[in-house]
Amino acid sequence: MKIGINGTGLVQKASIEAIKADADKAARDGFKSYWLAEHPTGGFDALTVLAAIASSVSDIEMGTAVVPTFPRHPMALAGQALTSQTALQGRLCLGIGLSHEIMMAQLGIGFEKPIRHLRDFLSILMPLLEEGRVSYVGETLSCEAQVFRPAEPAPGVVVAALGPQALRVAGSRTDGTTLAWVGPKTIAGHIVPCLTEAASKANRKTPRVISTLPVVVTQQAGAIRERISKTLTMYGELPSYKAMFKREGVSGPADLAIAGSEAEVEDALMAL
Repeated sequence: MKIGINGTGLVQKASIEAIKADADKAARDGFKSYWLAEHPTGGFDALTVLAAIASSVSDIEMGTAVVPTFPRHPMALAGQALTSQTALQGRLCLGIGLSHEIMMAQLGIGFEKPIRHLRDFLSILMPLLEEGRVSYVGETLSCEAQVFRPAEPAPGVVVAALGPQALRVAGSRTDGTTLAWVGPKTIAGHIVPCLTEAASKANRKTPRVISTLPVVVTQQAGAIRERISKTLTMYGELPSYKAMFKREGVSGPADLAIAGSEAEVEDALMAL
């Protein structure tokens, strides 16, 4: 297991300099990766920020967790990801995801056939990242194009996936999945089996599982969980997350926070 830092909390309320300082501190403190999400309705562009801070942060993996797919054509995302990969000298992991219907509605974007959309998106994105060209006609997306392909290896790609269909797509087409607010019971009993079976059938290597959870060493775990519960109420209302909370046997994000003494935090991390 490798441990990284997710700096998404800075994306909508800080400067690029603050994010750069946060990522640099993570690297100097020995963390193995640094991640930024991109909120579909505003905030910094995650890939642009990672490229901007690349030269100032030492040699750790940097990634997006996640960039929403519906607002962008995969060719546009491929060009941007390849640019960031060059700036990062091959250290990028591109995390993408469908986001949620309620968030796309804020942009006036439909959410029809999400799994078909994801398959079509990857059918265009992956060849462009790996080979620099694609010829594909899909049900929801099509592309006939060639892009500049730099010398760096293709960035890793992971897909935010919770349901069985999305997990099968992630396991069979990409390097794995990136998760948020998913507990150890659900990861072990649902995420890993679905993902691994799909990867095996597609003759792909053992998939990555990237899990994002808040971690706090504190003597006030109850107060921390109460704050999380108030701040992240919306996650309990999103259908995909509600299904994961039910699987885990918890009521919401606060129950999944890793908070407590140093020993308690270490035990919880080792259980993931």
